Amino acid sequence: MANPTARPLGKRVLLMGTCLCDAFYDDVARATVEILEHLGISVDYPEDQTCCGQPAFNSGEWSASRKVAKHAAEVFGGDLPVIVPSGSCAAMNRHGNLLQFEENPDPAITSLANRTWELIDFIYHGLGIQTWPGKFDKPTRIAFHRSCHSRGTETGKAVRTLLSSIENAEVIPFGQQEQCCGFGGTFSVTFPHISGQMGTLKLDNILDTKPDMLAGIDMSCLMHLSGLATTQGRPVPHMHVIQILRDTLKS
Repeated sequence: MANPTARPLGKRVLLMGTCLCDAFYDDVARATVEILEHLGISVDYPEDQTCCGQPAFNSGEWSASRKVAKHAAEVFGGDLPVIVPSGSCAAMNRHGNLLQFEENPDPAITSLANRTWELIDFIYHGLGIQTWPGKFDKPTRIAFHRSCHSRGTETGKAVRTLLSSIENAEVIPFGQQEQCCGFGGTFSVTFPHISGQMGTLKLDNILDTKPDMLAGIDMSCLMHLSGLATTQGRPVPHMHVIQILRDTLKS
């Protein structure tokens, strides 16, 4: 693969693979490693990692969530950046895993919070890569869903800028872009009908624009929306942004 632009070599990061990479989207983890290594980054994957603790946290099981968060802080200890191909899990690390259970937060958890990067944010802002020398074989209209957990960050800008710089790519606007897809982790289990209705409304707005693909930085959102689309007989191809960056890179 061709190198985009000159970047510092010799960097190392820790990769948090996330539960969804482990269970459903292993190719997202693979693409993450391939692109980071392509950019001169050495990737370490702690094998005893489990979960960031968000499912338990969102369910109100704060004691259980704290145990999981502390384990994550131990596994990802040290001073290396922790890269996460998920805005949701990255947000949990950065903010949620402080948990506010104790008057004196665990220093290891605080350290993890301060070293965590969402993947595309890291590429764009951490490495300073603001254009991508990729190419689609034909004009491709991309609907980008910015997940709720990336709000308040510059990740959305990073994604749109990189995708728009790919030859033959067009990032298209759609109605109610900032609305939630309805997944919300355990929300979709506790309130499945509301979750489904929210997702259907989101799909209506996306599919009205007739995109060639749906892109996102959260596999949970993509899984929810693509599942609804397939069930409703109107499937739409979906990809994590890192897969798009890998698959369009000029050889």
